[in-house]
Amino acid sequence: MRHGKFGKKLGRSSSHRQAMLRNMVTSLIRAEKITTTDAKAKVLKSLADRMVTLGKRGDLHARRQALSFIRDRAMVIKLFDELSPRFRERPGGYTRIVKMGYRHGDNAPVSVIEFIPAVAVEKPKKKAAAKK
Repeated sequence: MRHGKFGKKLGRSSSHRQAMLRNMVTSLIRAEKITTTDAKAKVLKSLADRMVTLGKRGDLHARRQALSFIRDRAMVIKLFDELSPRFRERPGGYTRIVKMGYRHGDNAPVSVIEFIPAVAVEKPKKKAAAKK
């Protein structure tokens, strides 16, 4: 029984699963949108959100923690300099999963996972000067 065990196995050994998820997070940061199966997208969502949270912290320790997982220096720089400032005011939920249908070969459910676009903050409209 799997009582108290965290995370999905995804039919892989732990080393294969870790390598696959590292590659998927790197690809998501590079392209900001990838297509994968539903199960992989659900696992990837929590990891990608955690990386953005590290980017929002922005200190040296957070950068080293991100580098220990992502291992591509250019993508860590993009994460800290481009993606994280986009979500500065957002408390969480940086990615979204959109179900696309089923894959032709094996009928597996397929989804698109992407970073949500930046929300433009609207300035309040100034009221017309009151007539005297």
